[in-house]
Amino acid sequence: MKNNIACLIPSAGKGSRTGLDYPKTLYKINSLPILIRILKSVSAIDKKPTIVIKKNFYNLFCKTLKQYSFSAELIFQKKELGMGNSILQYSKSKKSSKYKDVLLIWGDIPFIRKSTINKLINFHYKNKNNFSLITKFVKNPYTIVRRNKERKIISIRETKLNKKKEIKYGERDIGIFLFNQKLVLKFLKKKLSGKYSNKEHSFLYIVEHLVNSGYKVDALSIANNREIISFNSLNDLK
Repeated sequence: MKNNIACLIPSAGKGSRTGLDYPKTLYKINSLPILIRILKSVSAIDKKPTIVIKKNFYNLFCKTLKQYSFSAELIFQKKELGMGNSILQYSKSKKSSKYKDVLLIWGDIPFIRKSTINKLINFHYKNKNNFSLITKFVKNPYTIVRRNKERKIISIRETKLNKKKEIKYGERDIGIFLFNQKLVLKFLKKKLSGKYSNKEHSFLYIVEHLVNSGYKVDALSIANNREIISFNSLNDLK
């Protein structure tokens, strides 16, 4: 199973709230860059993950990878046009034709455990899913996993897009997904409702379209409190 998985880490953004002049995935926590923490967690699955970066930071990424003795395939996103656009850059990868499934990890989540990733992989293949993710029930979720009466996922949406009411508690994704790469890239290329948010190409909107097209989407709610931390501002890491 693991031999057929490539790891993709979108890392082209600095994040407007971080105040950094370099990619936030290279920010050090206890002297170790977030990116290196992620690479350590996926090393048993993909020894040369694909990282999406801005071209002007190429030398900085190469220097960081060399410093910590890691190898990666670096591909470029010309403009910050959203996460969906970043993931579409995977079609440029030399690995895209070799691997059936992609393990996608946001480049700003520093505390993902190897055990969580392994459980996601086992869950994905055991249930024959087309798209799987890790979730957690939290207060004031940034995204919300919507389920029907049978508890099957029907969509995942950013809560800021819900203008009807504030969601005080619910199930959210944590930024780690496993999916059939050809299927997801095909849906990201389509003109579908919800594709753009604030002129940026989103990603989670495709879940609803996958479900409506009969594909199997499911979530494993096993994340701990540290794993849901993402680096959007320095306060997030305190």
